[in-house]
This record gives sequence, structure tokens and C-alpha cells, in this order.
Amino acid sequence: MKKTLLAVATLVSMLATPAAFAAEHAVAIKGMKFDPPALTVAAGDTITFTNEDGAPHTATADDGAFDTGRLSRGQSATVTVSAAGEHAYKCLVHPSMKGTVTAN
Repeated sequence: MKKTLLAVATLVSMLATPAAFAAEHAVAIKGMKFDPPALTVAAGDTITFTNEDGAPHTATADDGAFDTGRLSRGQSATVTVSAAGEHAYKCLVHPSMKGTVTAN
């Protein structure tokens, strides 16, 4: 009986605690902009950048946290944001295109 109660208590405790799963986020590249231009994620989350423009683009973090490489129209790349902090990024082809990912 005690083992059963312990097992039930453990199960209830596990169900009451939210599981830590990495979330997936999306950023569209369109109109020579990142949409959304600012994103808040948890460290370990992934972001998929999709180029919807006719021109090639990158999403390259200034601090080296991530880099999609060159994406042609219709191409996507998924990056993982491993480190907490604010990660400014830009398109290396069009440096005026900028965004920010804040990882908690």
C-alpha cells in the first residue's frame, strides 16, 4: 500500500511540474525585413528563418550565436539559440536589415 501511495504521489508531482521542452519559433524574411524584428525565446529554443523575398538573405548573429547561411527565395534554416542574452543579428547581404533575439 505504501509503495502504491508513493508511486501515485510521484506521478502527481511529475504532472504538476511543467516539463521543460524547447519551443519552436518562426521568423519570415520579407519586404527586406525580419518579421518579427524582435523575438524573445528561452535558451535552447529553435528559430526557423524563411526567406520569402526574391533576394538572398542571411540571419547572422553579431556575437556568433547563430547563422542561417545564405538563403535563397523559399529556403529555410533552423537555428538553436543556446546562450541566454540579447543576440543582435543582421543580413550579411543587406546589413541594414536587423533584428534581435533575446534568450532567457
